[in-house]
Amino acid sequence: MRLGVLDVGSNTVHLLVVDAHPGARPLPAHSHKADLRLAQLLDGSGAIGEEGIESLVAVVRDALQAAEDKGVEDLLPFATSAVRDARNADDVLARVAEETGVRLQVLSGAEEARLTFLAVRRWFGWSAGKLLVLDIGGGSLEIAYGIDEEPDAAASLPLGAGRLTAGWLREDPPTSDEVRALRRHARAEIARTVGEFSRFGAPDHVVATSKTFKQLARIAGAARDAEGLYVQRELKRESLEAWVPRLAAMSAQQRAELPGVSEGRAGQILAGALVAEGAMDLFGVESLEICPWALREGVILRRLDHMGPV
Repeated sequence: MRLGVLDVGSNTVHLLVVDAHPGARPLPAHSHKADLRLAQLLDGSGAIGEEGIESLVAVVRDALQAAEDKGVEDLLPFATSAVRDARNADDVLARVAEETGVRLQVLSGAEEARLTFLAVRRWFGWSAGKLLVLDIGGGSLEIAYGIDEEPDAAASLPLGAGRLTAGWLREDPPTSDEVRALRRHARAEIARTVGEFSRFGAPDHVVATSKTFKQLARIAGAARDAEGLYVQRELKRESLEAWVPRLAAMSAQQRAELPGVSEGRAGQILAGALVAEGAMDLFGVESLEICPWALREGVILRRLDHMGPV
Protein backbone atom coordinates (compact mmCIF):
# COMPACT_ATOMS: atom_id res chain seq x y z
CA MET A 1 0.00 0.00 0.00
CA ARG A 2 1.02 3.62 -0.33
CA LEU A 3 1.54 5.23 3.08
CA GLY A 4 2.05 8.86 3.92
CA VAL A 5 3.72 10.18 7.07
CA LEU A 6 2.98 13.80 7.92
CA ASP A 7 5.59 15.01 10.39
CA VAL A 8 4.84 18.39 11.98
CA GLY A 9 8.26 19.08 13.45
CA SER A 10 9.86 22.05 15.12
CA ASN A 11 11.64 23.10 11.90
CA THR A 12 9.67 21.64 9.01
CA VAL A 13 6.38 20.05 8.11
CA HIS A 14 7.40 17.03 6.05
CA LEU A 15 5.17 14.65 4.13
CA LEU A 16 6.99 11.43 3.24
CA VAL A 17 5.17 9.06 0.88
CA VAL A 18 6.37 5.46 0.69
CA ASP A 19 5.32 2.26 -0.99
CA ALA A 20 5.11 -0.16 1.90
CA HIS A 21 4.46 -3.86 2.47
CA PRO A 22 4.78 -5.85 5.72
CA GLY A 23 8.18 -7.52 5.85
CA ALA A 24 9.64 -5.33 3.10
CA ARG A 25 11.73 -2.18 3.15
CA PRO A 26 9.60 0.97 2.67
CA LEU A 27 10.45 2.55 -0.68
CA PRO A 28 10.33 6.37 -0.79
CA ALA A 29 7.96 7.62 -3.51
CA HIS A 30 7.57 11.33 -2.80
CA SER A 31 8.70 14.02 -0.36
CA HIS A 32 6.95 17.33 0.31
CA LYS A 33 8.49 19.83 2.75
CA ALA A 34 7.69 23.26 4.09
CA ASP A 35 9.96 25.25 6.39
CA LEU A 36 7.65 26.52 9.12
CA ARG A 37 9.97 26.80 12.15
CA LEU A 38 7.25 26.40 14.75
CA ALA A 39 9.85 26.32 17.53
CA GLN A 40 10.70 29.92 16.70
CA LEU A 41 7.05 31.08 16.42
CA LEU A 42 6.26 30.68 20.12
CA ASP A 43 5.35 33.97 21.79
CA GLY A 44 6.56 35.18 25.17
CA SER A 45 4.03 33.01 26.98
CA GLY A 46 5.07 29.85 25.14
CA ALA A 47 2.01 29.75 22.87
CA ILE A 48 1.86 29.46 19.09
CA GLY A 49 0.36 32.75 17.92
CA GLU A 50 -2.46 33.24 15.44
CA GLU A 51 -0.07 33.78 12.54
CA GLY A 52 1.73 30.53 13.36
CA ILE A 53 -1.54 28.60 13.61
CA GLU A 54 -2.77 29.95 10.27
CA SER A 55 0.56 29.06 8.65
CA LEU A 56 0.41 25.54 10.10
CA VAL A 57 -3.15 25.04 8.86
CA ALA A 58 -2.16 26.19 5.36
CA VAL A 59 0.89 23.92 5.26
CA VAL A 60 -1.07 20.89 6.50
CA ARG A 61 -3.74 21.58 3.89
CA ASP A 62 -1.08 21.68 1.15
CA ALA A 63 0.47 18.43 2.42
CA LEU A 64 -2.96 16.79 2.46
CA GLN A 65 -3.48 17.76 -1.17
CA ALA A 66 -0.04 16.41 -2.07
CA ALA A 67 -0.86 13.12 -0.34
CA GLU A 68 -4.11 12.86 -2.29
CA ASP A 69 -2.32 13.67 -5.55
CA LYS A 70 0.20 10.88 -4.90
CA GLY A 71 -2.47 8.28 -4.14
CA VAL A 72 -1.80 7.88 -0.42
CA GLU A 73 -4.15 5.28 1.08
CA ASP A 74 -3.29 5.77 4.73
CA LEU A 75 -1.96 9.01 6.24
CA LEU A 76 -0.10 8.91 9.57
CA PRO A 77 -0.03 12.49 10.90
CA PHE A 78 1.95 13.38 14.02
CA ALA A 79 3.51 16.35 15.79
CA THR A 80 6.61 16.59 17.95
CA SER A 81 8.09 19.01 20.47
CA ALA A 82 7.03 22.39 19.06
CA VAL A 83 3.33 21.51 19.30
CA ARG A 84 3.81 19.27 22.33
CA ASP A 85 5.42 22.06 24.35
CA ALA A 86 3.18 24.90 23.19
CA ARG A 87 1.01 26.35 25.96
CA ASN A 88 -2.00 26.30 23.64
CA ALA A 89 -1.33 22.87 22.11
CA ASP A 90 -4.97 21.73 22.47
CA ASP A 91 -6.25 24.82 20.67
CA VAL A 92 -3.70 24.36 17.88
CA LEU A 93 -4.64 20.72 17.39
CA ALA A 94 -8.35 21.58 17.40
CA ARG A 95 -7.89 24.28 14.75
CA VAL A 96 -5.89 21.97 12.50
CA ALA A 97 -8.51 19.24 12.83
CA GLU A 98 -11.41 21.63 12.27
CA GLU A 99 -9.96 23.33 9.21
CA THR A 100 -8.19 20.39 7.52
CA GLY A 101 -9.73 17.24 8.95
CA VAL A 102 -6.25 16.06 10.00
CA ARG A 103 -6.00 14.90 13.60
CA LEU A 104 -2.37 15.17 14.60
CA GLN A 105 -1.09 12.62 17.11
CA VAL A 106 1.27 14.36 19.50
CA LEU A 107 4.22 12.09 20.25
CA SER A 108 5.88 12.30 23.63
CA GLY A 109 9.64 12.72 23.74
CA ALA A 110 10.03 9.13 24.89
CA GLU A 111 7.90 7.92 21.96
CA GLU A 112 10.08 9.91 19.56
CA ALA A 113 13.19 8.28 21.00
CA ARG A 114 11.68 4.77 20.84
CA LEU A 115 10.44 5.10 17.26
CA THR A 116 13.74 6.56 16.07
CA PHE A 117 15.56 3.71 17.82
CA LEU A 118 13.33 1.18 16.01
CA ALA A 119 14.23 2.71 12.65
CA VAL A 120 17.95 2.63 13.45
CA ARG A 121 17.78 -0.98 14.65
CA ARG A 122 16.00 -2.08 11.47
CA TRP A 123 18.55 -0.23 9.33
CA PHE A 124 21.64 -1.72 10.97
CA GLY A 125 20.20 -5.08 12.05
CA TRP A 126 20.93 -7.29 15.04
CA SER A 127 24.63 -7.56 14.22
CA ALA A 128 25.09 -3.95 15.36
CA GLY A 129 24.72 -5.15 18.96
CA LYS A 130 23.98 -2.60 21.68
CA LEU A 131 23.04 0.72 20.08
CA LEU A 132 23.29 4.23 21.45
CA VAL A 133 21.17 6.53 19.28
CA LEU A 134 21.28 10.35 19.30
CA ASP A 135 18.84 12.58 17.44
CA ILE A 136 18.91 16.40 17.49
CA GLY A 137 15.71 17.95 16.18
CA GLY A 138 14.52 21.51 16.11
CA GLY A 139 12.96 21.34 19.56
CA SER A 140 14.55 18.44 21.41
CA LEU A 141 17.41 15.97 21.74
CA GLU A 142 16.41 12.30 21.88
CA ILE A 143 18.69 9.62 23.31
CA ALA A 144 18.00 5.88 23.28
CA TYR A 145 20.01 2.77 24.15
CA GLY A 146 19.37 -0.94 23.84
CA ILE A 147 20.04 -4.31 22.25
CA ASP A 148 16.51 -5.11 21.07
CA GLU A 149 14.00 -3.18 18.96
CA GLU A 150 12.62 -1.55 22.08
CA PRO A 151 15.30 0.48 23.88
CA ASP A 152 16.30 -0.25 27.48
CA ALA A 153 16.52 3.49 28.16
CA ALA A 154 15.11 6.51 26.34
CA ALA A 155 15.18 10.22 27.13
CA SER A 156 14.11 13.47 25.54
CA LEU A 157 15.73 16.79 26.48
CA PRO A 158 14.69 20.34 25.46
CA LEU A 159 17.92 20.81 23.51
CA GLY A 160 16.71 21.19 19.95
CA ALA A 161 18.81 23.34 17.63
CA GLY A 162 15.97 25.72 16.76
CA ARG A 163 14.78 26.13 20.33
CA LEU A 164 18.29 26.84 21.63
CA THR A 165 19.13 29.27 18.85
CA ALA A 166 15.99 31.32 19.54
CA GLY A 167 16.55 31.30 23.28
CA TRP A 168 20.32 31.64 23.64
CA LEU A 169 22.03 32.94 20.50
CA ARG A 170 20.62 36.41 19.93
CA GLU A 171 23.48 37.96 17.96
CA ASP A 172 24.76 37.02 14.51
CA PRO A 173 27.53 35.97 14.86
CA PRO A 174 26.87 35.15 18.52
CA THR A 175 28.97 36.69 21.25
CA SER A 176 31.50 34.54 23.09
CA ASP A 177 29.40 34.92 26.26
CA GLU A 178 26.31 33.58 24.45
CA VAL A 179 28.22 30.58 23.13
CA ARG A 180 29.76 29.83 26.51
CA ALA A 181 26.42 30.10 28.30
CA LEU A 182 24.70 27.78 25.82
CA ARG A 183 27.56 25.29 25.99
CA ARG A 184 27.31 25.23 29.78
CA HIS A 185 23.50 24.85 29.69
CA ALA A 186 23.53 22.02 27.13
CA ARG A 187 26.18 20.03 28.95
CA ALA A 188 24.43 20.38 32.30
CA GLU A 189 21.18 19.06 30.79
CA ILE A 190 22.89 16.12 29.08
CA ALA A 191 25.00 15.25 32.14
CA ARG A 192 21.85 14.62 34.19
CA THR A 193 20.92 11.70 31.92
CA VAL A 194 24.31 10.02 31.46
CA GLY A 195 23.99 7.82 34.53
CA GLU A 196 20.66 6.43 33.32
CA PHE A 197 22.42 5.05 30.24
CA SER A 198 25.89 4.21 31.53
CA ARG A 199 24.53 1.56 33.90
CA PHE A 200 23.81 -0.61 30.84
CA GLY A 201 27.47 -0.66 29.81
CA ALA A 202 29.27 0.63 26.74
CA PRO A 203 27.39 0.49 23.41
CA ASP A 204 28.73 -1.58 20.53
CA HIS A 205 27.69 1.03 17.98
CA VAL A 206 26.84 4.73 18.29
CA VAL A 207 24.47 6.17 15.70
CA ALA A 208 23.05 9.61 15.02
CA THR A 209 20.04 10.64 12.94
CA SER A 210 18.47 13.96 11.94
CA LYS A 211 19.35 16.79 9.60
CA THR A 212 21.58 18.47 12.18
CA PHE A 213 23.91 15.49 12.53
CA LYS A 214 23.87 14.90 8.76
CA GLN A 215 24.93 18.48 8.10
CA LEU A 216 27.63 18.37 10.77
CA ALA A 217 29.02 15.18 9.26
CA ARG A 218 28.97 16.75 5.79
CA ILE A 219 30.83 19.83 7.03
CA ALA A 220 33.43 17.51 8.54
CA GLY A 221 33.95 15.74 5.21
CA ALA A 222 31.30 13.00 4.96
CA ALA A 223 29.92 11.96 1.59
CA ARG A 224 27.23 14.04 -0.12
CA ASP A 225 23.60 12.85 -0.23
CA ALA A 226 23.98 12.41 -3.97
CA GLU A 227 26.38 9.53 -3.38
CA GLY A 228 23.53 7.38 -2.07
CA LEU A 229 21.93 6.05 1.10
CA TYR A 230 24.32 3.14 1.53
CA VAL A 231 27.58 5.09 1.68
CA GLN A 232 28.90 5.02 5.25
CA ARG A 233 28.97 8.48 6.83
CA GLU A 234 30.74 9.16 10.11
CA LEU A 235 31.25 12.11 12.42
CA LYS A 236 34.33 12.11 14.61
CA ARG A 237 34.37 14.09 17.84
CA GLU A 238 37.82 15.42 17.04
CA SER A 239 36.54 16.95 13.80
CA LEU A 240 33.44 18.37 15.49
CA GLU A 241 35.50 19.97 18.24
CA ALA A 242 37.63 21.68 15.60
CA TRP A 243 34.57 23.00 13.78
CA VAL A 244 32.65 24.41 16.76
CA PRO A 245 34.80 27.55 17.23
CA ARG A 246 34.84 28.10 13.48
CA LEU A 247 31.06 27.94 13.31
CA ALA A 248 30.80 30.28 16.30
CA ALA A 249 32.89 32.89 14.49
CA MET A 250 30.74 32.79 11.35
CA SER A 251 27.53 34.62 10.54
CA ALA A 252 24.50 32.58 9.45
CA GLN A 253 25.12 33.72 5.88
CA GLN A 254 28.69 32.43 6.00
CA ARG A 255 27.57 29.08 7.43
CA ALA A 256 25.07 28.72 4.58
CA GLU A 257 28.03 28.61 2.19
CA LEU A 258 29.45 25.50 3.87
CA PRO A 259 28.95 22.15 2.11
CA GLY A 260 25.64 20.54 2.99
CA VAL A 261 24.29 23.41 5.12
CA SER A 262 20.98 24.78 3.89
CA GLU A 263 20.20 28.47 4.19
CA GLY A 264 17.19 27.71 6.36
CA ARG A 265 19.24 25.80 8.94
CA ALA A 266 22.44 27.84 8.83
CA GLY A 267 21.36 29.97 11.76
CA GLN A 268 20.90 27.00 14.07
CA ILE A 269 23.76 24.69 13.07
CA LEU A 270 26.00 26.15 15.80
CA ALA A 271 23.52 25.30 18.55
CA GLY A 272 23.21 21.81 17.10
CA ALA A 273 26.99 21.47 17.03
CA LEU A 274 27.28 22.48 20.70
CA VAL A 275 24.69 19.86 21.69
CA ALA A 276 26.32 17.19 19.51
CA GLU A 277 29.76 17.96 20.90
CA GLY A 278 28.47 17.88 24.48
CA ALA A 279 26.63 14.58 23.96
CA MET A 280 29.61 12.89 22.31
CA ASP A 281 31.97 14.12 25.04
CA LEU A 282 29.79 13.25 28.03
CA PHE A 283 28.89 9.82 26.65
CA GLY A 284 32.54 9.14 25.75
CA VAL A 285 31.87 8.81 22.02
CA GLU A 286 34.85 9.26 19.71
CA SER A 287 33.01 8.56 16.48
CA LEU A 288 29.42 7.90 15.42
CA GLU A 289 27.73 6.75 12.23
CA ILE A 290 24.92 8.61 10.50
CA CYS A 291 21.75 6.61 9.84
CA PRO A 292 19.51 7.70 6.93
CA TRP A 293 16.40 6.40 8.71
CA ALA A 294 14.90 8.26 11.66
CA LEU A 295 11.54 9.09 13.25
CA ARG A 296 9.38 9.09 10.13
CA GLU A 297 10.66 5.67 9.11
CA GLY A 298 10.07 4.45 12.66
CA VAL A 299 6.42 5.52 12.44
CA ILE A 300 6.06 3.69 9.14
CA LEU A 301 7.71 0.52 10.44
CA ARG A 302 5.51 0.46 13.54
CA ARG A 303 2.43 0.85 11.33
CA LEU A 304 3.54 -2.03 9.11
CA ASP A 305 4.20 -4.20 12.17
CA HIS A 306 0.62 -3.65 13.29
CA MET A 307 -0.70 -4.56 9.84
CA GLY A 308 0.85 -8.01 10.00
CA PRO A 309 1.27 -10.38 7.05
CA VAL A 310 -1.12 -10.17 4.12
